[in-house]
Amino acid sequence: MIIPVKDLMAMEDFYGKSQEELSRKLNAVEHLVRSYTNNNFQNRHVRFKGSSEGDVINGYAKYMKVGDTVQISQSMVNDGLYLITEVADHFIRINADLFPVSNNLVTKVEYPADVQEGVIELMKWEIKNRKKVGIKAETLSRHSVSYFDQDADNQVMGYPVSLLGFLKPYMKARF
Repeated sequence: MIIPVKDLMAMEDFYGKSQEELSRKLNAVEHLVRSYTNNNFQNRHVRFKGSSEGDVINGYAKYMKVGDTVQISQSMVNDGLYLITEVADHFIRINADLFPVSNNLVTKVEYPADVQEGVIELMKWEIKNRKKVGIKAETLSRHSVSYFDQDADNQVMGYPVSLLGFLKPYMKARF
């Protein structure tokens, strides 16, 4: 995960939100960031190939620890993002059951600090403003509220363009 859910839950903006809800939204934002930038944020220096059995991948790479995100590729059926829940001498355990495959390419995923902070801001916006999308003006007695239009010119993938500016340095060309 881009940010551990427990770190979000410790922030004042996320009090009262369930761990499952935050985890689901965080996964969605992580996939949005990866898709929008066409960048998988892999550290290709920390990878190994191994077979899978249940939630265990046989093999090990230095510099992987519990809580790290790994991406499985070239497996044909297990491709995706997973969290490491246990590290041993000859295997790692992840947070999901995998199909038994003899060849999984496991690569560590690392997000820069500014991407993590940007995702926190996206999550705050998601919690506070998602329900208000579409409101142009609102007046109650002498109190007035106006929101900007969310059209193709000032929003990307459901978020204001101004919130996604932190991703510009990480965008990769699409071919």
